[in-house]
Amino acid sequence: MAEVVKMPKMSDTMTEGVVAKWHKKVGDKVKSGDVLAEIETDKATMDFESYQDGVLLYIGIQEGSAAPVDTVIAVLGKEGEDYKALLDGEASAAAPAKEEKAADKKPAATEDKKPAPAAEAKPAAAKVDLSSIPATVIRMPLLSDTMTEGTIEKWNFKVGDKVKADDSLADVATDKATMEVVGYEAGTLLYIGVKEGEAAKVNDIIAIVGKEGTDVTPLLNAPADGAPAAEAAPAQEEKPAADAAPAAAASSNEGSTADDSRVKASPLARKIAKEKGINLNDVKGSADGGRIIKKDVEGFTPSAKAESAPAAQGASAPAADKAPITLPTFTGEEKFSERPVTQMRKAISRRLSESLFTAPHFYVTMSIDMDQAIAARAKMNDIAPVKISFNDFVVKAVAVALRQHPAINSSFLGDKIRTNEHVHIGVAVAVDEGLLVPVVKFADGKSLSHISAEVKDFAGKAKSKKLQPAEMEGSTFTISNLGMFGVDEFTAIINTPNACILAVSGIQAVPVVKNGAVVPGNIMKVTLSADHRVVDGATGAAFLQTLKALLEEPVRLLI
Repeated sequence: MAEVVKMPKMSDTMTEGVVAKWHKKVGDKVKSGDVLAEIETDKATMDFESYQDGVLLYIGIQEGSAAPVDTVIAVLGKEGEDYKALLDGEASAAAPAKEEKAADKKPAATEDKKPAPAAEAKPAAAKVDLSSIPATVIRMPLLSDTMTEGTIEKWNFKVGDKVKADDSLADVATDKATMEVVGYEAGTLLYIGVKEGEAAKVNDIIAIVGKEGTDVTPLLNAPADGAPAAEAAPAQEEKPAADAAPAAAASSNEGSTADDSRVKASPLARKIAKEKGINLNDVKGSADGGRIIKKDVEGFTPSAKAESAPAAQGASAPAADKAPITLPTFTGEEKFSERPVTQMRKAISRRLSESLFTAPHFYVTMSIDMDQAIAARAKMNDIAPVKISFNDFVVKAVAVALRQHPAINSSFLGDKIRTNEHVHIGVAVAVDEGLLVPVVKFADGKSLSHISAEVKDFAGKAKSKKLQPAEMEGSTFTISNLGMFGVDEFTAIINTPNACILAVSGIQAVPVVKNGAVVPGNIMKVTLSADHRVVDGATGAAFLQTLKALLEEPVRLLI
């Protein structure tokens, strides 16, 4: 009989897994103990073995896709066996929970629908020809590429005031700066829709300008979709007729010296054009309605001016001296790449965010003279069965110091503080996908050689994705060492539920004072990050004093 294979819970914190790779395909025979797939959890990528024999009839999750724990990911059975009823049964088993949730929402949905008949019964409002209304709606403009709303900081006019087309109606605070809003319409300010200090979304009505005494109610009640085009029509129809002749005359007689005060342009574009000596009549706008914006001015090449330059030089030499300097425009291509967040990176993000924003961290830094540790390590490595690193010294010294300072070896559990009598040291290991923290258990009772061999074994497993969940659980204190990268000093985020983590930097050759004389020395800085709910400053400092004494006289580690 066919059996379903579900997404296993491969760690205590796992809620979903990603199928990194299928080792079998539909139709393959599978034996108990065969590796079906590689599952990426929040801690590592692990092999998932089959616990039954049969033929792989169905694969429910494609490679690279995620599925919650206990979701059906495959079906095993006899060749040719019908498994669809089995899948339907799994789906129907999950249905009651969904129905209960839906039942909770039904009353609210029913209540929401009750007013609908009344709304439908409303008499349809008579359609008004908006083009016949001698007024124009001013909407909240899009003043930056990331802007979603703007706040009116100040209105420069009040209802009833006469405004010109180039007047700044208001100052608007965006997500990047405070900028002026120009209405580009002449007339009377008939309506202000947003008070000073209030925000409005992009394209919301903020004002109406038009003929004095005009009823603006139809404009306010008009639907937002397509409204700007309809409302702008009257001004656009009237203006070309009135202004076309003067504009044509100016362009033929004066060229780029014509008055550009009535050209539609953003305040920033107008400012840049003024600084560069560019006449806005020569610039083509790329925004709605031909409005000139910053990029149009910055990308403008004054070709017409260049051609007329020789004639201008012949007529007046001083004019050439005052010609503005035009900087070349550099354009590049904006591009980026994206990749999905892995389960491990999701877990790191979640756990460290919870730690940093929940536990009140404080930091204590101390410098340690490593001269004797360097000498002791050299002698030990002459006879040790494995090569001992400075990190192994730190792990052993921390374990011994925790015995003398049990408050550091603690955890905050909400309504109680747990003081651990055993010493399990988590050692952070960097891998391609993020960070793993295997645990050296009962580290205080192990020799330096034992610790060295164990840490090397963990590092190898971490790189090859073979660490098991049990090897990464139960730490009471964590060490993060970036000394191999030449880091002078750094702080680390506590690995909850630990109360502390130690950040270990590199050993630096620096001048130090010994016996009143400046001599060469080897200094290593360590920084303790501590949870202030459990550990106080004096307690943290006392722990570092003990750690310093142990590393500066390594013979103490052997006692």
